[in-house]
Amino acid sequence: MSLVSGVISYWVYVGVFAGTTVACAITLRRAISIEDRDTRIGFVGLLVGSGGWAGLLTGFLLASDSGVAYALYSLSLIVGLTTIGAWLYFCSAYTGRSFHTSPMYRRFAVGLYLGIVAIKLTNPIHGLYFTTEVTTMPFTHLTVQHGLLHWIITGISYVFAGVGFFMIYELFLEADYDTRPLAALVGVTALPVVFDISGFASPMVIDINYEPIGVAIFAIGTVYFFSDRFFAAQLTKDVDEPVIYLDRDDRIREYNGQAESLFPELVESIGEPLEDALPAVYAACRSERSILSKSVDSETRYYLASDTTFSLGQSTIGQLIVLSDVTESERYRRELERHNDQLEGFAGALRHELLNSLQVIEGWVSVAGDALDSGDVPQAQTALGTVSTAAGRMEHTVEDLETVARYGQSADSTQPVDLAAIARSTFEKTAADVSLSIDGTATVSVNPPRVEDLFEYVFEFAPYNNASSVDLTIDDNEILITYDGGSIGENNPESYFDYDAAVPNAEAGMILPNVRTLARTQGWDVSIDTAYDDGLRVVISPYVEK
Repeated sequence: MSLVSGVISYWVYVGVFAGTTVACAITLRRAISIEDRDTRIGFVGLLVGSGGWAGLLTGFLLASDSGVAYALYSLSLIVGLTTIGAWLYFCSAYTGRSFHTSPMYRRFAVGLYLGIVAIKLTNPIHGLYFTTEVTTMPFTHLTVQHGLLHWIITGISYVFAGVGFFMIYELFLEADYDTRPLAALVGVTALPVVFDISGFASPMVIDINYEPIGVAIFAIGTVYFFSDRFFAAQLTKDVDEPVIYLDRDDRIREYNGQAESLFPELVESIGEPLEDALPAVYAACRSERSILSKSVDSETRYYLASDTTFSLGQSTIGQLIVLSDVTESERYRRELERHNDQLEGFAGALRHELLNSLQVIEGWVSVAGDALDSGDVPQAQTALGTVSTAAGRMEHTVEDLETVARYGQSADSTQPVDLAAIARSTFEKTAADVSLSIDGTATVSVNPPRVEDLFEYVFEFAPYNNASSVDLTIDDNEILITYDGGSIGENNPESYFDYDAAVPNAEAGMILPNVRTLARTQGWDVSIDTAYDDGLRVVISPYVEK
C-alpha cells in the first residue's frame, strides 16, 4: 500500500471514530429530554458509554507513544463494556419491565462487570485478552490481536444485546406496530461485527473494536429517525385498540396494525394532516361526544376517539388518538334514546287522538241529546252513530299503539324472508281498496311479524292519501313505496313521521309514524322522496346512524 493511501486510510479511521464521538455528544442533548426517567437514564448511559468508547479509540489511533495507546485501548474496553449495562437498563425501562430495578439483577450486573474489568486490567500479566505490536499495514499503528477471552466476552455481550433487542421486538409486537423498520435498524447496528471479523482475518482492516459505531447508529437512529415509532410503541404497549400518532401539527406520523386494519388508507397517509386523510376521525375528535361510526364487515361499529397530548421536557411533540370500540354501549344508548323518543311520540299521539275523539264524542252526544229532546229520532241516530265511529277510532288508535309498543324494542329474533312475498301476502289480508304492483325482490333477515305489520300500515295509508294504487320497488338496498295520490306539496317531509302531527290528515296522522317505528326496530329508516312529485314516494332504506 502506498504512503498516500495509508495516510488517507489512517485519517478515515480517525474521522469515523471522532465523528461517532461528536454525533453521540450532539444526540445527548436531545436524549436528556426523554420524559420517562428510567428510559432517559438508560439511553443517556448508552450514548455516554458509546461516545466515550469511540473517543478513547480516537485517542488510541492518534497516540504516538505505544504505552499511551495501550492504556487508551485498555480503558476503551472498560468504558465500552458499560454500554451493555446501559443498553439492558434502557431496554428494560423502555419495555416496562423491572429487571433494571431488581437488586438481584443489579448486583449480578455489577459483579459481572467488575469481574470482566479485572480480566482486562490484568491483561498485561496473562495476555489472554489481547496482545499488541507495531505494524505498518494499512498504516503505521499499534495493532491489536484479540485473544480467546476477548471473543468469549464479545460473544456474551452480543447475547445480552440480543436479549435487549428481543424485549423491544416483543413490545412492538404487543403494541401491534410494524417491526420491519426495527429489524432494519438492528441490521445496520450489527454491521460492526463484519468489520470485527474482517480485522481478525485480514491485515487490510485494523483489528479494533467497531462496536461503538453500531451502538451510536442505533441511538442516533432511534432519536432522529424512529423516535415517533419508539415513543408511540412505548406509550401504547398496553393498549389493545387502534392507535394513531400525530405530530404537533396534527400530521399523521405513526399508527399500529389495528389502526391500519380499520383505516387501510393510513398506509398512504404518513405526513398528511389528519383532517385531510381521515376526516371522520378528525371530526369525532372535535365533536362533543367523540363517537365515530365505521362500517366493518358490513356492520356498523362505534369507536370513542380519545386524544392525548404528550411532551418531551417542556415541548409538546404530538398526540395519540386511541379508538376504543364502544359498539355495544353505543348501540344500547341509541336504542334507549330511540325508545324514549318513541314513548314521547306515543304519549303525544295518544293525547292528541284521545282529546280529539273525546271532543267529537262530547259534541255528538250533545247533538243526540238535543235531537231526542226535540223528537228528531233520525238525527239522534246519526249523532250516536258518529259517536260510535269516534269510539271505534279511539279503540283502533289504542290497538295501533299497543302493536307498535309491543315491537318497540329492536328485533332480536330474525329469519330470512322474501320481501316481495311477505308484502303480497300481507296485502291480500288487508281490505284496502287499491291496486298493488311489485317490481323486484330481496331476501333479507327480519322479524316477520313486525314486517307484516309494517306493510299493513303501508297499504292502510293509501286511501288516506287519495291513492288508487301502490307500487313497490324492492332490491337489496331499499324499498320504494309509490302512491299515486297527493304529493308532498308544501308539507315538511318529517311531519309525515311525527306522532303529534296530522299529515296529510288527522285520520292518517299515526300510520307513517308507526311505519318508521317498526322499520327502525329492523335497523332500517324511512323517509319521503322530496324529488318525486307525481304522488307520494316513501323510501325504506338500510338505517345509517347519524
